[in-house]
Amino acid sequence: MQQSRDKKIIRTSVLGILVNVMLVIFKGLVGFFANSVAVIMDAVNNLSDALSSVITIVGTKLSTKKPDKKHPYGHGRIEYLTSVVIAVIVLIAGVTSLYQSVLKIITPEETSYEVYSYVIISVAIAVKLLFGTYVKKTGKKLNSQTLVASGTDAFFDAVLSLGTLIGAILVMTTGILDFEGILGAIISLFILRSGFEILSETLSSIIGVRADKQLTDGLKETISSFEEVRGVFDMTLHNYGPTKTIGSVHIEVDDDMTAKKIHKLSREISATVYEKFGVILTVGIYSSSASSPAQTNLKNDVLRIISDYPEVLQMHAFYLDEQAKTVSFDLIISFDADAESVKNDILSKVSDLYPEYRFIIVLDTDFSD
Repeated sequence: MQQSRDKKIIRTSVLGILVNVMLVIFKGLVGFFANSVAVIMDAVNNLSDALSSVITIVGTKLSTKKPDKKHPYGHGRIEYLTSVVIAVIVLIAGVTSLYQSVLKIITPEETSYEVYSYVIISVAIAVKLLFGTYVKKTGKKLNSQTLVASGTDAFFDAVLSLGTLIGAILVMTTGILDFEGILGAIISLFILRSGFEILSETLSSIIGVRADKQLTDGLKETISSFEEVRGVFDMTLHNYGPTKTIGSVHIEVDDDMTAKKIHKLSREISATVYEKFGVILTVGIYSSSASSPAQTNLKNDVLRIISDYPEVLQMHAFYLDEQAKTVSFDLIISFDADAESVKNDILSKVSDLYPEYRFIIVLDTDFSD
């Protein structure tokens, strides 16, 4: 599956190189003979796209290296670094284009388009639009952030080339030379915007973002389908590249389950999750004590106190040890709140209500919905 994905990414990138090199040649010739900075800058942008495809191929090859002692999680995150390099290339192209366009506005030069120039630019627009749609669709299908970025950039290229075509028509029909520089500047700003968006999205992936809700909902539904599971909590997922996800989860089970049964259950859950979602999941255990009138009343009182705090998103892992006179439970508190302050306030209230018990509250993080 991994090899098939990599081959498709490389094949799409090679196609991108061929398409963009062809566009660079045609647009470069049109821009040179027509003395159009907008068309020349558009060609430069296509050249940067071709270079981006080369970098995508290199990054894909490097990301498939096997794990080693120094990098036990593999090299999948190299794909994210590849996207950063592509974003920098796009930004450099945008800055260069903007500089040349400003010079064109300050000192405009006469341009001269022939009919074939309009035909070539029109064909380039159609090619880029179709190619961008194809690459973006392929990127989403393969979960390749780099291809999605390349497809989005190609789509913008089509829009910007359309702007170049309109500018050429305006220059020829009105004789106002400033249109060339102005449209070149607009194209440059779009290029810069695209570069910043690619960079921002990629850096977020490197820093670490919340797991996809559709994935976490599917995982929780699958785990909950096991008869012995009373609840699913504390799911954390770590991404080591677009195709490798490692995580952990706690399940709540009856406290009279034997170690043998727990072992069998946790292994079955891990195997099922990997087979269905490709996620490597470690399963931890919360023990659910048998209900008694005392425990039911105590838990309801704790829930009533917690209900006064809208910033508390969830309480789980509630356990009463009658012999040790200890009550423990976990709280998930909103990122917007002062978690320690809320925890201490709740701890004070439940302790005042039940002074005969020792309460232990553990703060969990809202890693997934």
